[in-house]
Amino acid sequence: MIVDERITDYMNSLVQELPPYLRELEKTALMESIPIIRKETQTFLKVLISMKQPKRILEVGTAVGFSSLFMSEYMPEGCSITTIEKMPLRLEKAKKNFMEANLGEKVTLLEGDALIILSNLAKSEPFAFDFIFMDAAKAQYMNFLPEVMKLLPIGGVLITDNVLQDGTVAESRYSITRRDRTIHSRMREYLFTLTHMEEMETSIVPVGDGVTVSVRIK
Repeated sequence: MIVDERITDYMNSLVQELPPYLRELEKTALMESIPIIRKETQTFLKVLISMKQPKRILEVGTAVGFSSLFMSEYMPEGCSITTIEKMPLRLEKAKKNFMEANLGEKVTLLEGDALIILSNLAKSEPFAFDFIFMDAAKAQYMNFLPEVMKLLPIGGVLITDNVLQDGTVAESRYSITRRDRTIHSRMREYLFTLTHMEEMETSIVPVGDGVTVSVRIK
């Protein structure tokens, strides 16, 4: 836990209930150990969407579709979501969840490697997404960033989830188990790059497992 567990529990006790279908999906995902956005991150994301009022949302990392469905509940009228996933089992579940939610054209699911899809989108639809949510393979964030920048217009918002890695990102490399050192180094590189880019203003927020909020200013 990044924030004291007692404080997190209290914060979450104040959160309004999810719609029934999202409550059920959240419960199933947790039982099956499928990673979805944490309760406190949900609230934060909801506020950011309400503030930004985006026209087009891009999500990198669909999993079973929970966060896309969650964002679709709070995005403004006329907004659409494009979401990317490559794992076959998760794709199958996401398709089923989207179909049951009867979203129509609100959500478009793109299947395949995120880096390739991002590169293709950047060529065909530059600066097309004014709200981007990254919640995919953490070690790939640095690789995604150049393509994401080609998709984000001035004034656009980039949200990156799970950046503090349960607080271990603040630890010395030598205190990290050998198997986790690569992701530790890559996440530190990503955070340093993101917070030192002239094109972006970025804040690291200790919500959930750590979230960055970046606004493109150039």
